[in-house]
Amino acid sequence: MKKKIVIITIIIIFVLVLGSFLVLNDLSTNNKEVKFVSSLIERESKLEDDFPIKLKDLADADVIVNPYEISPLTALIIFKTEKSVSPKVTIEGDDELTTYEYTFEEGTEHYLPIYGLYPDRDNIVVVEYGDVRREFTITTEALPDDFILPTSVNADKSELTNDLYFFTPSSGGYTCAYDVNGSVRWYLTINSIWEVNRLDNGHLMLSTERLVNSPYYMTGLYEMDMLGKIYKEYSLPGGYHHDYYEMPNGNLLVASDDFTSGDGTVEDYVVELDRETGKIVKHFDLKDVLNMEDGKSENWTQYDWFHNNSVWYDEKTNSITLSGRHQDAVINIDYDSGDLNWIIGDSTNWSSEYQKYFFKPVGDDFEWQWSQHAAMITPEGYVFIFDNGNNKSKNKDEYVDASDSYSRGVMYKIDTDNMTIEQVFEYGKERGSEFYSPYISDVDYLDNDHYIIHSGGIVYVDGKNSNQPAGIGGADKLVSDTVEYKDGEVIFEIVLPTNNYRVEKMSLYPENENFTLEKAERVGSLGETPVTSNKLGFVLNSKDFKDIEEEHNISITKEVDRLVFTGKFKRGTNVNVILYKNGTKNIYNVPISRKPYTALCVDIFTEEETKEGISVTKYINEEGLSGKYSIYVEVDGTIYNSNRYVEF
Repeated sequence: MKKKIVIITIIIIFVLVLGSFLVLNDLSTNNKEVKFVSSLIERESKLEDDFPIKLKDLADADVIVNPYEISPLTALIIFKTEKSVSPKVTIEGDDELTTYEYTFEEGTEHYLPIYGLYPDRDNIVVVEYGDVRREFTITTEALPDDFILPTSVNADKSELTNDLYFFTPSSGGYTCAYDVNGSVRWYLTINSIWEVNRLDNGHLMLSTERLVNSPYYMTGLYEMDMLGKIYKEYSLPGGYHHDYYEMPNGNLLVASDDFTSGDGTVEDYVVELDRETGKIVKHFDLKDVLNMEDGKSENWTQYDWFHNNSVWYDEKTNSITLSGRHQDAVINIDYDSGDLNWIIGDSTNWSSEYQKYFFKPVGDDFEWQWSQHAAMITPEGYVFIFDNGNNKSKNKDEYVDASDSYSRGVMYKIDTDNMTIEQVFEYGKERGSEFYSPYISDVDYLDNDHYIIHSGGIVYVDGKNSNQPAGIGGADKLVSDTVEYKDGEVIFEIVLPTNNYRVEKMSLYPENENFTLEKAERVGSLGETPVTSNKLGFVLNSKDFKDIEEEHNISITKEVDRLVFTGKFKRGTNVNVILYKNGTKNIYNVPISRKPYTALCVDIFTEEETKEGISVTKYINEEGLSGKYSIYVEVDGTIYNSNRYVEF
């Protein structure tokens, strides 16, 4: 009995000593918590806390310019009325087509979002209801120095409405909107890219400003109004790129990735998000649909073999249309089964098993599309595509030079019973190489014979058209040329000295504008970051972090849902982030690669980068982690104690 008591006592003492040692080893008295970087949602909540609580009459109304600090050409007018009224707002423009009016829903407490202000101007905004009228002067700041303005605008105003043209940048620029005069009437200061469009509820949907992986895979999507107020943030384990689609049931089809795939491929994965919870309820892996080795274009690589750049759901056929740039193929799959229905494109170099899915051209002046973008199904059932036109062949000896090429918006009529295809519309071929965009770009259907054709990626090197995206080929001139085409005529054209991903023509105010102060909701998840290795044991003999912190420009910060490590290292350096807790080391490798996930920005180090190194970032998501972790950094086998901890 005594022997048992002695053994139990020894065990208890050992556990207590070990526990004390582990705690000391985990969190020494010198450890500081890593710097926390507030999210837009957290900043939004703090800003709203400072909004006026006691509403005043219109005569003393509060006016907050840029209320969420990311949309400078907006304001919020706040007041109350004794009786329930429907205030009408007029934002004065330079002419009839640039003046905007909107009547808000009836009520007694009024939070009126004001959109479409001019930059660097005393804007006149009129609010009226019944016999009451007040004129406000709202002053805005000048545009940022690096803001890009049109080089030319041509408008047939007799054919135009007062809608705006919303642009998303792919190189220099801001997510912004221009009016028919080419004046800037809205922009965001956050780095939002890819698609921006309006949901059925009137809100915008656009990418978050945070990366989940280099070079352009974002953590997810924001549901936001034009003030910059976020209503919902959707996070995805595979992030978001290029495109999304709001389905009839309200769910979101999103172009994503599966970074956990053993194949290491990207841009071949589509998910459906539950609109309320953000959970993935369905996924489509294109490796289960197509042969990765088929139909290769010039830009094909093993890991970016398809390069999906658009998502479109067609309710009539219950199918999804996708655009695979690196196979020169627009494909359609069944929504329920995921089975392949058809392929539009040149069938050269495709396996025999897929030949039955291709169409036979009929009619005159038919051409296939090449490296296309923005495939959609029109109300007539036609397939509308931006045909970038790269090379115009799959055979290298038949490639067409960029200086002789052209891009176009093209519309095909397909017969899935007889598997025939007919070209029924094109615009751009007649423009020749001046309209040639080797990447990005967009088409939109506005009405029958009324379209947007956006050649957004025109690139010049040494005065000649280039076949390479702006980020690769040493471009010295960029052009974005957007055309509005109606009944056989160009009624609007705006040219910008940059490259833009997409353009959407939308009204300044949605039909159902309804600003509320509801708290933003965060749904979905970034998933669990894979651990390179997991080891038991203490972290012993660590070096002073100051020895490498400045040399490698290391930064360690905490976001609401992840740890962010950045540093500058030379090629070949072995770098790991170690999170240590209670005798366990979670080791996360940091790849030293400039562009690890895209064929468009290949991993080529410049001479300077080879000598000086490149900046890299590692994201470690909170999912699967809990409690406090000491942070160590391992560089080429030597471990350094950051003297910081992170708490999840």
